[in-house]
Amino acid sequence: MLATITLPMIRNGATGGGRADTPHFAGTLAFLEQMFYSGPMRWRQLQLIDTEPSAPPLIERSAVARTFDTPEFAGLTFYEIQAKSIINRVPTGSRMPFQYTINPYRGCSHACRYCFARNTHRYLDLDAGADFDSKVIVKVNAPQLLARELQSRRWRGGSIAMGTNVDCYQRAEGRYRLMPGILSALRDAANPFSILTKGTLILRDLPLLEQAADRARVSTAMSVGFVDSELWREVEPGTPRPSARLEAVARLRDAGIDCNVLIAPILPFLGDSDRALREVVAACSEAGATGVTPIVLHLRPGAREWYMQWLMRAHPRLVPKYRQLYSGGAYADRDYQRRISGRVRELATEYGIRRGAHRGPTEPAAAAAQPTLF
Repeated sequence: MLATITLPMIRNGATGGGRADTPHFAGTLAFLEQMFYSGPMRWRQLQLIDTEPSAPPLIERSAVARTFDTPEFAGLTFYEIQAKSIINRVPTGSRMPFQYTINPYRGCSHACRYCFARNTHRYLDLDAGADFDSKVIVKVNAPQLLARELQSRRWRGGSIAMGTNVDCYQRAEGRYRLMPGILSALRDAANPFSILTKGTLILRDLPLLEQAADRARVSTAMSVGFVDSELWREVEPGTPRPSARLEAVARLRDAGIDCNVLIAPILPFLGDSDRALREVVAACSEAGATGVTPIVLHLRPGAREWYMQWLMRAHPRLVPKYRQLYSGGAYADRDYQRRISGRVRELATEYGIRRGAHRGPTEPAAAAAQPTLF
């Protein structure tokens, strides 16, 4: 039975975050967009059983639902589960440059209006809107599972990507502290990995990242689609400020850790002006980013409905323009994508952003390592 427990909690001022080290411009736009969308979420590690009507039906009976009496967790419910496995294999035939992922959380308190992973919550019979933002699944045994799976004779090695579905440095991480154990297990196994995040909490784990990078290929990326504070408040209400994320990029680079900036998503008619693009590229350059990779907003099912509802409330005059720009489906018109990506490329050259050398062994200690996400 699900038990709801309300506990006082020591406030952790840090919020979720992260970033990744990618090539200056890696592959085509479609490839990059697919890279950060892992498709339908598979819950084979959870048992499908009946629960009380008020509980999400695909969460096992032994789960514990918790709320916390602190402002940063207001309105959030965390479902603590004991996962059966933690390393997920990417489906055969995928174009992603890695074979494995780890997702210690499902759902995300960043509450980004546009998040492409929203539809995955429907596989839990939760909605892709408010439930995705406020009902977060926590795999509380993730570090222990990972240590065991990395030591198994069945594990053949390979780069593991984190943050490709939801942010592993979201707000919940300040409470549950799963990532230190995960990073320690990867370090001890000398297993290569990559992290994509919006969270500045990644800096808490900087010593572990440095230790891991001395033994295997480690890459990080920070997602910063714009630097406009008003736009940030509108569309990314649960994330650290863009300026704080860029400060985290600088800290990571100062420590010798590769950190690319994913300029994503670039929001049509809101964050795509020449001035807006110049401001974000200049800020990336000042932070010392390893590289920049632009991605125009894409609106897959789940994300499309939620984003367009917000757009109708906040910027109704833009709705017809969006309908025209996205008339072909989830992706913006190709000519528009090429124009925006080309402009970012020009600005990156103008501001001297160059691909940097990564820290750590060229060939990781893990056997048969796969290319990293970044």
